Amino acid sequence: MEEPAAWSTAVPDWAERIRKHDSLVPRLPLFDIPATRAVAIFDRLRLPDVPDKPPLGIAAGDWFRDIVRCLFGSYSAPLGKRFIQEIFCLVPKKSSKTSYGAGLMLTAVLVNERPRAEFLIVAPTQDVADLAFNQAVGMIEADQVLTAKFHIQAHIKRITYRINGAFLKVKSFDPRIVTGTKPAGILLDELHVIAGAPDADRVIGQLRGGLISQPEGFLMMITTQSERPPSGVFKAELAKARAVRDGRFIAPVLPILYEFPPGVDWRDSANWRMVLPNEGRSISIARLIPDFQGAIESGEGELRRWASQHLNVEIGMMLASDHWPGAQFWLQRTRSALTLDVLLQTCDTVSIGIDAGGSEDWLGLAVLGREADTRHWLVWTHAWVHEKALQKFKGEAQKWLDFESDGDLTIYSGIDESTVQENTEDKPSRSLGPDVDEVVQIVARIYDTGLLNRIGLDPAGSAKVLHEAMTIDGGIPESLFAGIGQGWRLIGIMKLVERRLASGTLWHSGSALMAYCVGNARVVERGNAALITKEASKGKIDPLMALLDAAECLAVAPPPVDVDAMIAPAA
Repeated sequence: MEEPAAWSTAVPDWAERIRKHDSLVPRLPLFDIPATRAVAIFDRLRLPDVPDKPPLGIAAGDWFRDIVRCLFGSYSAPLGKRFIQEIFCLVPKKSSKTSYGAGLMLTAVLVNERPRAEFLIVAPTQDVADLAFNQAVGMIEADQVLTAKFHIQAHIKRITYRINGAFLKVKSFDPRIVTGTKPAGILLDELHVIAGAPDADRVIGQLRGGLISQPEGFLMMITTQSERPPSGVFKAELAKARAVRDGRFIAPVLPILYEFPPGVDWRDSANWRMVLPNEGRSISIARLIPDFQGAIESGEGELRRWASQHLNVEIGMMLASDHWPGAQFWLQRTRSALTLDVLLQTCDTVSIGIDAGGSEDWLGLAVLGREADTRHWLVWTHAWVHEKALQKFKGEAQKWLDFESDGDLTIYSGIDESTVQENTEDKPSRSLGPDVDEVVQIVARIYDTGLLNRIGLDPAGSAKVLHEAMTIDGGIPESLFAGIGQGWRLIGIMKLVERRLASGTLWHSGSALMAYCVGNARVVERGNAALITKEASKGKIDPLMALLDAAECLAVAPPPVDVDAMIAPAA
């Protein structure tokens, strides 16, 4: 039997398709017999928790039937090969994804020919696992023939097909699920929640490894958007699915991503149907509108959370009722090509802000320049943290590792002995750690350009350590250092930075690290003013505080020199 030719799952016209409410599945050379058989079986299963228990052939949306057709029509038993090995489905809440997923996995058990094949539904929590198992059991009990063919063991959430011993197990996510597992099919429900578990990437990697010995093996991930900025394995899988969809990456993955095309206003309910494939069945726009209006009344943070779950709107930063006002403009002020080199090439003066705490805190560096042509402010940031902090802040560790991969955070293990100078009378060892050493190198580099205006340090922080390192090791003159008062003393510069963001005269590189810091920032009321404090904030904000220190310095920078005005006119 010859293999079919093209199996590209790219959908470069996805934006046009989603606007027209067309299928997001590309034309594929599917094997018609297994595809048709699987859809017929799926259609006969009944929804157990709906009046009259309608068959999925009536109750399910065509969007999911297309997935069933592709999954089972992409495997050739004669060739012993599966051409679509994974499916990544991003679909909003209340789209019956858990019920449909249970139906898909029951279909997999019924069409399977391998004796004692194992199939898994992995849920993020015990409650979701119970729901998935109950849906599968309800579908079986709604059909007398299936009831006779399956053995249900509710206490271990296992459903066994008596004909060949194949079985479906439903489990909540736990690293122990990979022990001795060689499944023929896996469905991961709510990947964005699973991604927050410790070692999620390792466990999913091992599940993938267990599929290798099964030529018919498949992995399906079905999830809503994250309530927080995507991170960890969810961020990685979403990025891969988008790359496959857009034709930038070739892989045996079918991406089904219900998300708004660029430029579409998600707040306009007229556009919602684009991302609601199950609209008119398990969900309706009319039912969503009151919830939407309630979210608006609850504030921007709740509105964005609601949009992430019901409309698959990706959150760039979580905003709360006590968020820093500048945060609402932050994502709009991105210049993706803005690097430190670009900043130094285009600015006529530069200030630096540094914010550092103890050994388990971040050290944040902000380089803020004044663009020569426009006088706009351009900011570049970086941060450092010791690896032991990842153990203390385990819930944040995966995000920090993502920032490290992006190149915006350096996670170090300690002082590199190879860089420590020998202790001699005239040349004592001065290394205070890789983070301080790297800061000194960056500051010295900027000083050598002749652009450096001032360096702002928090006098109550690690200013003494950094000042000593930069003056002695970096050769930075004392005259360039400025102590920046914190707390209420930053109110004025905070307002200036907010105004520059609002007016589009402050730009940044769009790093996920700074979006995280800006999203973490919280303000407290002090008299008639509000100010950012580390105590009130919900996570690390050191680079943002460094930006305020740098801004305090740049705000009093001398005006640019008009060279032409200095040249006397010819006689």
